[in-house]
Amino acid sequence: MTSTQDAPSTAADIRNPFFARFYHHVLGRGESPRFVDLRRELLEGLTGRVIEIGPGNGPNFGLYPAAVGEVIAVEPEPYLRRRATEAAAKAPVQIAVVSGDAEHLPVADASVDAVVFALVLCSVPDPTRALSEATRVLRPGGQLRVLEHVVAEQPFGRRAQRIAEVTFWRRAFGNCHPTRDTRSALVQAGFDVSGVRRFVMRAAPIEPPLPYILGTAVLNP
Repeated sequence: MTSTQDAPSTAADIRNPFFARFYHHVLGRGESPRFVDLRRELLEGLTGRVIEIGPGNGPNFGLYPAAVGEVIAVEPEPYLRRRATEAAAKAPVQIAVVSGDAEHLPVADASVDAVVFALVLCSVPDPTRALSEATRVLRPGGQLRVLEHVVAEQPFGRRAQRIAEVTFWRRAFGNCHPTRDTRSALVQAGFDVSGVRRFVMRAAPIEPPLPYILGTAVLNP
């Protein structure tokens, strides 16, 4: 349950019923062992109070370490929020699934030990605002954990991503922007990203190989 001093959410639901059901169906068939390992690495070592932003139907929930005392899972899509609530009931740690979005987090300033973004900064309407909110809610010494696909480094890959984005990708994949440079956005938001690594992989058969980042970012003093 959230703390009594937490702020009420001012966010409206983001409804994407077709993609939400497609996403739930695809993940319901199971992710590759490699991607499950990436999720486990994302959450490894977390403790205390955590806020996960855009958890979808909750694929991370079963992987949280026992040292986590509470997870506030903020999901704006109503169908996925219902599915996440079902997943939270089976999780090994306490998880409260609440309405809200990345730009309006329903928790107080400096009230969480970690913020988790997993495949969500590509699709939020305003990633700069989302990272500002993450900064606001983190306690001193807190961590931002990130697993995101990002823009390609090579010009050919960037052009291919841009063509996909402006033609079909955003409509097909829930407002996903494959050209976002999330690592640079973290730096601009004041985070040290020396603990964030980059790699390329194919996460699902329907996707081409994509560049990803994974790791821990901390606010610069």
